[in-house]
Amino acid sequence: MSTTAPALPTIHLWRDLVAAGWRDQAIARMVEREQWVRVRHGAYVDAAAHRALSAVDRHRVLARAVLKQGRTDLVLSHTTGVRELGIDPWDLADELVHVTRTDGRIGRTGAGVRQHGGRVVPGDVVERNGVPVMNATRVGIETTMLTDVEHAVALLNQLCHAGLTDRDALAAMAARAAHWPESLSTDLAVRLVEPRCESVAESRSWYLFWSQHLPMPVPQFVVTDAHGRTIARLDFAWPELGVFAEFDGRAKYGSLLQPGQTTTDVLLEERRRESRVVEATGWRCIRLTWSDLAAPERTASRIRRLLFPAA
Repeated sequence: MSTTAPALPTIHLWRDLVAAGWRDQAIARMVEREQWVRVRHGAYVDAAAHRALSAVDRHRVLARAVLKQGRTDLVLSHTTGVRELGIDPWDLADELVHVTRTDGRIGRTGAGVRQHGGRVVPGDVVERNGVPVMNATRVGIETTMLTDVEHAVALLNQLCHAGLTDRDALAAMAARAAHWPESLSTDLAVRLVEPRCESVAESRSWYLFWSQHLPMPVPQFVVTDAHGRTIARLDFAWPELGVFAEFDGRAKYGSLLQPGQTTTDVLLEERRRESRVVEATGWRCIRLTWSDLAAPERTASRIRRLLFPAA
């Protein structure tokens, strides 16, 4: 998970172009010829450079246009701030650019922008990639107010795992935000944070265990042999119940590929690894997939049967 952002194309504002001698007809021709693209009213960038950007970086370009055109001091915040910090939050829409006014007033929502108010104290704002953005702790807490607990936990875990914040900082920020609008579930999301979850899939699995009232496992459990050598690091384990869980996902196996390997090679090695764990521990294995996460009650019933077979 990279937090180093690529360079973005230069934004040309209509007011600056006109001041430099451009006429409206000439600007319109640049757009018609697909040399420029209008990212929002009165803001243009090179079309070829814009086409080459990811969805996240297009959002970052749009956010910069909003900052340049703002009539008051604005700071990137909420999900927009998260993306500027190099995190691509799971399944959170990016139609709106979220900014916070530093004067404490609440601005209007419109033209693809949502302006937030709120008290900004020293340390809340950092400079990232040349623009002002709320720090990782604050954007994480802010985003909990835009989404449900599962999405919030996945994001907070991403921020913690990337080393951008930690549980204590999040708890302190949540206490500050206790009376902010839509903050009712924020404290719960913070209490569910588990920085050892290394992916969105693991964070969603963690949330599933909690929401379905299953015993909470140990994340990233290390299994060793009789000589103390590491055999495997498991996604989740219930050592006292003799069960472990591993998440199967295409993205996971792709990240494990070595030069010359195929996904099938990695999958076979994972199965051999599972066999070594079973031989060393005698534990039972649960395999989880994305489709399992989409059916939490059914998946919880299967896990419960494996955790408590006698029952």
